[in-house]
Amino acid sequence: MKRTLALLAAVLLLTTGVQVQAQAAPTTEAGTYVADKATKIDVMGEWAHPDDDTSIIGPCGVWHQRYGTKCGIIMVTRGEGGGNSAGNELGPDLGLRRENEDRVAHYRSGTVDIFNLDRVDFFYNQSAPLTQYFWDEQETLRRVTRVIRTTQPEIYIGFTPTLQAGHGNHQQAGRLIWEGVLAAADPTKFPEQLKGPKALSTWQVKKVFSGGSTAGTGGTTTAANCTTGFVPTGLDPVAGVWTGYDSPYKWPAGNLQGQPAGTPKSWQQVADEGRAAYPTQSRVMYKGVSAPACPRFGMTQSFVPFQPNTSPAAGQDDAILFGATKQDPGGLPKGTVEYLTFSRFLNVAGEPFQATLHLKGSLPKGQVALTVPAGWTVSAPQKTGKINGSKELTFTVTPSSTAAVNQNFKISALFTSDDGKSGYTDSVIRIVSPAEGRFQRWGNWQEYDQWLANTAPQATRLGRSAAIQSMAVGGTIALPVVVHNWSSQPQSGTVGLTLPANFSADATSKPYPSIQPGAETTVTFQLTSTDTSLPPTQNVSIPITTTYSAPSGSGSETLTLSLVPATAIAHAAAAPVVDGVATPGEYSGETLDIGRVWQGACSDANDCGAGSTAKVTWSDDALYFFVHVRDEYQSYAVTPQECVGHWQADSVEILLDPRGTASQVLKDTANTFKLGIFPFTNDPANANGPCWERDADNHQGYSSGPLSIGNAPGVQVATTAKWVGSNETTTPHAYAGGGYDLEVKIPLSALPAAVDPARLGLNITPYDNDDTSAAGTTTLRHIDMSTRTGWSALGSVQSDPYRWGQATLTGYTPPADRPTTPAPPNVSNPNLDGALSPQTIAQSARTGVPISGRVPTKDLKLLYAELGRNSLELYTFAKTPGTARLFLWTGAIGAIPVYTTSCSPAADPAPDYGLTPCAVTDGGYPPWSPDMSGHVVKQAERQLANGVKHLSIPLTAAQRAKLAADGRLLVSFETAQNEVQAFDVRLSGR
Repeated sequence: MKRTLALLAAVLLLTTGVQVQAQAAPTTEAGTYVADKATKIDVMGEWAHPDDDTSIIGPCGVWHQRYGTKCGIIMVTRGEGGGNSAGNELGPDLGLRRENEDRVAHYRSGTVDIFNLDRVDFFYNQSAPLTQYFWDEQETLRRVTRVIRTTQPEIYIGFTPTLQAGHGNHQQAGRLIWEGVLAAADPTKFPEQLKGPKALSTWQVKKVFSGGSTAGTGGTTTAANCTTGFVPTGLDPVAGVWTGYDSPYKWPAGNLQGQPAGTPKSWQQVADEGRAAYPTQSRVMYKGVSAPACPRFGMTQSFVPFQPNTSPAAGQDDAILFGATKQDPGGLPKGTVEYLTFSRFLNVAGEPFQATLHLKGSLPKGQVALTVPAGWTVSAPQKTGKINGSKELTFTVTPSSTAAVNQNFKISALFTSDDGKSGYTDSVIRIVSPAEGRFQRWGNWQEYDQWLANTAPQATRLGRSAAIQSMAVGGTIALPVVVHNWSSQPQSGTVGLTLPANFSADATSKPYPSIQPGAETTVTFQLTSTDTSLPPTQNVSIPITTTYSAPSGSGSETLTLSLVPATAIAHAAAAPVVDGVATPGEYSGETLDIGRVWQGACSDANDCGAGSTAKVTWSDDALYFFVHVRDEYQSYAVTPQECVGHWQADSVEILLDPRGTASQVLKDTANTFKLGIFPFTNDPANANGPCWERDADNHQGYSSGPLSIGNAPGVQVATTAKWVGSNETTTPHAYAGGGYDLEVKIPLSALPAAVDPARLGLNITPYDNDDTSAAGTTTLRHIDMSTRTGWSALGSVQSDPYRWGQATLTGYTPPADRPTTPAPPNVSNPNLDGALSPQTIAQSARTGVPISGRVPTKDLKLLYAELGRNSLELYTFAKTPGTARLFLWTGAIGAIPVYTTSCSPAADPAPDYGLTPCAVTDGGYPPWSPDMSGHVVKQAERQLANGVKHLSIPLTAAQRAKLAADGRLLVSFETAQNEVQAFDVRLSGR
């Protein structure tokens, strides 16, 4: 003991100890931070959820093996908000499991660094503004910027920021690529990261691949350098990589695919196995044999010279690296900066604009020439002189007077040095009409265009928002068209509508007055749907044509209008009895057709679809629903713990937008009430009766049974469905009578705001899952294989309140004291804090990148750690109070198998083990909770005050033996200021 105390005293004096932390530090020369080898990332991807990122598995494997390239991933959420088809974990517990799935998917490709930002995964939506609300937009950008500045990636890959990304989380993750690249290079953004003892430096990403097109012809999938001969159909430069190369991973003896034992798997095989490594997300073990492929990436921004697709070098499998991690074949020094900017992006035919080439580096004398489209003119080539530093050269470009409108055009620049070296770059501008008429954007479309204009104008090359609107059949709406003068001349003309059948307007053509350059005016039409029946195709197109005067001409865009059903909900003479039977006189309103398919397909005429109906009435302060669902096969029966994620079993969702304005105010389903009802369960304590939950709405979570959070008070459900009693397909699974009935009462007081009786948003959507058993097995699985139908049946309609049907409540008046503004949304399940993830802690300790991109601290030191006879003994010294989380870990930590296999571990060692089947029944799920498949031997949390602290963690003999054989201590430390620190201490052999 005296020796230990003396050791501690010496350690305190020296402020050193056994701490293991790869904390990157700025170099002393000129105070410039440089990422070390453990921290540096060459190619960074950024996505919103685990499994969004699988497109880079094969490419990163090839780049890592052949060119020494290190990939990393910024993962904004861990996908905790989704369902779990492989277990009962939800919320943070699910996040822990999904983080590991993502690591398993990528680990073999050398992508071992996944930087989770710990943002909440709330629910499926199609709104970037709603995502910003939940993610705390500026804090998320701050974390992205810190990770970029710390890891200093050369290349950035990920989602498009456009609305075409679909999921609002995906859109926002795409935006964070553009915003993060800008912020990391901007000394005025998050300047606190650039100061003090832990100061980073600004960083310029060299190439960005976000939203670029990869369409084209030529190239191959059967040989190396697979983009050779590829001709893009768009204007984005395209780089590809062949995934037919042999990987270092071998086929094990006895593999189900029949491949020769010991022969290498291709990188495409590795990629497809990784793509399937997400069992909690309804993925199943990959059991096929992969053909080589040529994944391609469309570049949308470059700050370095690169090879155009007309160059043979652009076809090489390492072309994406040129100018970034490898010298460009043109011969300019690696690190040379070269890119184009324009005086404006939106231009008019015949009117000049400026193009500026930016060069930076140590370059010999040379000249720059610009190449423009045929018929355009550009000023003469310019001499550069010798460059040591930065130089800008500006050219005047004049588009042809006949240049097509609503189209992007490429402008390229070539620097040629006097000694024969060259550097190529290009970018695009867009030609628009001199006077452009656009349907007036609203909601998410308006917000996206504002983001382009105010935050990331460079992304405008990807396109502005589409013209989108909805209206009820038989209704009338205002249709405003904004006319903007982009030219240098005053403009006047007309705006006209081309109406499809069953529409009328107050006029089909209206004039607009003379507008000055840069000004705009609005022309508004009244549009009426003259047919009250819902057409087979709910989307119709309305071309909008705008003429202009100088020079005389016209331009157009097309409005996509979604027609949605409408109904008047009658007042019931007496409240229906919720018993699963529609007694005559209980429901006097019209019968709603809820059998239109909007996703998937019915297996046959008896399976689903036609014949599914609903009736709705109101009484007192409640809505009553009687729903008949046509279905021939009972799905998997959920347990009470699985009574969430209704799309993974037979269910009916009732969707209500109380104010009818959720999309207009940028909250989408966060302002709504969505009730998912399972008609039967595997719950003997409740006679296997129905259960229900709220999902993706104002207060999601369990709504019935022992796990209810009280978010649907007063809801009543009755059903005629009776579970067949087994999830085995050997038991007949037919519904008696070819379907089931549901009767539901929803008190209007349970909705997030008072109902506007003139504009209630309403939809009713059955989900039909049939036989979900895996090939060769007889057990139904809790996974999503649903066919989805509805009253308003448009793709992704569950997330788009503006495309739900519209209902009025005849004679209803809400209570005067009921709020008309919805309460702030509550997603119930929080996100996982990275300080509670052993895999994240280990990565942070190894790389020095702080947990979740938060502010790092060095205020904790681990002075002494050792396994005692029946405990772990640990001494710490804290300069600042905080919370320490301790994980005693055994075994490998980078990737924990997600599937069971009968293949021999000796023939298929880690990290490949668990991804190859040797029997048709392989692909089960190893036990996960509560100890991460047995790897967490023990964990503890301790509050640390200033000064020295002795911590003793009791251990059983078995626990101590595990740690002594192959153990480590992982520690995260969080201060009250949300600063973080991570440690990884080897225990085995101590």
